[in-house]
Amino acid sequence: MSSKISAASSQFPKSKRLLKHADFQRVYQNGRRQFTGNMTVFFLRRAVEAASTQGARVGLTVGKVLGGAVERNRIKRRMREAVRLAGPLCEEAVDVVFNPRKSVLTMPFAELSAEVARGLRLAAQRARGTEAK
Repeated sequence: MSSKISAASSQFPKSKRLLKHADFQRVYQNGRRQFTGNMTVFFLRRAVEAASTQGARVGLTVGKVLGGAVERNRIKRRMREAVRLAGPLCEEAVDVVFNPRKSVLTMPFAELSAEVARGLRLAAQRARGTEAK
């Protein structure tokens, strides 16, 4: 029983995820993008009114071009875990969408986690920079 409780407490809360199609579209249309080696990071600073939740809200998009359902789901699980581990690094009120490349499926998890953390840091820094201008 305790393993279920600890597993549930280590999951992504809904407040830290992008869930609505409109949120994804807003980030794609109004945000900026940053290319890293194995993924594209789209980001947009949230308005003060909409920033009721602290920290970054993260979404993942994995298109059919990356493979069948098994491969896409594996990519999403790996990305979700990397974001969960790197989540506390980004305390800015920013919405981030990760769009991974197929290489994410086979790269070592330590490298994936480091790249996701770098993507979150870049998104927070660049979103902060656009607010000042």
